[in-house]
Amino acid sequence: MNELQPIALERDDATADLVVVDGRVYCSNRREFLERDVAVVGDSIAALLEDADSVVGPETIVVSAADRYVLPGFIDAHTHVDIQLAPERATPSLLASGTTSIVTETSGLGLLFGSRGVETTLERTADGPLTTYLMVPPQWYVDTFEPARGDADELEALATLLERERVVGVGEIDWIHVVGRDVPLEELYERAREADARIVGHGAGCRGEALRAFATVVDNDHEAISAEGVRQRAANGIHVVGRCGTIRDDLGAVVEAFPDLDPGSVSLSTDGIWPPELDDGFGMHEVVRRAIDAGIPAADAIDAATRNTAEHFGLEDRGVVEPGAVADLVVADDLESIAVDTVVSEGTVVVEGGAPTVQPRTDPYPDYVYDTVSVELERERFTAPRESARTESVRAMAVDRGLVTTETTVEPGTDAESDRLVPAPERDALTATVIDRAPGTADRGFTGFLAGFGLETGAVATTGTWEIPGLLTVAASTSDAVVAAERVASLGGGFAVVRDGSVVADLAMPVGATAAEAPLETVAEEFRALEDALREQGVDVDRPLLTLQTLTFLGVPTLKLSPSGYADVLDRSLVGLDPERE
Repeated sequence: MNELQPIALERDDATADLVVVDGRVYCSNRREFLERDVAVVGDSIAALLEDADSVVGPETIVVSAADRYVLPGFIDAHTHVDIQLAPERATPSLLASGTTSIVTETSGLGLLFGSRGVETTLERTADGPLTTYLMVPPQWYVDTFEPARGDADELEALATLLERERVVGVGEIDWIHVVGRDVPLEELYERAREADARIVGHGAGCRGEALRAFATVVDNDHEAISAEGVRQRAANGIHVVGRCGTIRDDLGAVVEAFPDLDPGSVSLSTDGIWPPELDDGFGMHEVVRRAIDAGIPAADAIDAATRNTAEHFGLEDRGVVEPGAVADLVVADDLESIAVDTVVSEGTVVVEGGAPTVQPRTDPYPDYVYDTVSVELERERFTAPRESARTESVRAMAVDRGLVTTETTVEPGTDAESDRLVPAPERDALTATVIDRAPGTADRGFTGFLAGFGLETGAVATTGTWEIPGLLTVAASTSDAVVAAERVASLGGGFAVVRDGSVVADLAMPVGATAAEAPLETVAEEFRALEDALREQGVDVDRPLLTLQTLTFLGVPTLKLSPSGYADVLDRSLVGLDPERE
């Protein structure tokens, strides 16, 4: 007889470690709410009882759910918990939103250090109150615009990680890297399939025959921004991941398409919550609330945030409230607000009265993750050679909507002393420089131009570049670009806004130069200060920090920045400043 049976049998001497009493319990197998008490032994649910009094002893923790709903702990199906803020610092607030498990990219340390970074992320997220499932990064084997960084030994190390507990697949891959191309990634994907691991897709702009081909590679995709895009993914057998978070809110598309879908083929995610929104209390409870409010039946919305994700990723015994399942539970006030009162994670109360009862881990990371910004920062790197264009106008990126940067031309300035191209903010021509800072690679860099950002004076620098380990500056002043880059390097990574040679706002992100390790409240305040500083210097785009970080992001198929030139994403080619040359 196992340790759960005495509770289920209500033996005279059997006492539960914890009980949640008097609640309306969501039973996903019946897709209805039952008036039951939940009895927990260790980290597992032992029984759903009509009255748990018989198994309550002097040491039993009793959680009252009177007039409330008891739900499975929410599972974020796709996030990036290791960038912007160190995962440990985010954990209490994530728990307060009812999130007990996440499936996350390793887009910080994994992108920079490969398998070694994944190992460190595994260690840092082990034995915590938030169960963290990881994806291994595929970017080391992307060769569309730059040489692939990974060798055979690293591929073997990544593939071996797929056999580890809490590693559940290969992280998101942009469709332009794999559709219609023979790529080094395929060997990693073969190993993933052998391990029955998932492959995450990033299909922004992918449709028609390209989407059909993409469906032969990936298992899920979170990039459908229209109802038709959702339907097409489902029709091609791709698990639909709806998202609502800092980056985008695409729930409307999922809601519109939902009547045409198998409800079990949909999961919900945030795709990442940045410190200001996390500090404001945003999380998976709000995603579920919005889904229900938009018209998805409550049972379907709850399943999409729990059971469906667990089943898709093979998260054993998660996502349900039933005997034998892991005791991840959320006590919510009602199904309209999804206001979280209590959270139980693996049998332990981690949120009580809406407030976390756990503290974040604060010990330092291994030494190797710090001081990772080691590049040459001489002034010339933040300008462009005059001979790179044959006309007065040069090719430039133009800030459009969301993460999109389209192609345009601008008239840059010319530095009389060096005869090099420099910013001309009066003509909406800012320099945009990215320098490769990946360990073991050539110190490559490229300076292009950016229009539509609005910066009138000064410069901004960041190492928070997506998909490539880079140091990025956008500048109305070359001198200020150097100061901003030097400040970011001295911080070990992060952001800096400079005006007239002085730093007016900054944020240290020393963990791999992509994540802050200060308290959440401090980091959120500094994010807001950075944006305020940019506004004061003329920036008028909706989300300037997001725009900066995604200038290198090849997942949006437009014109982007790479260390070797502009990346014409759809054409899969590198182009330079001369608009008359391909």
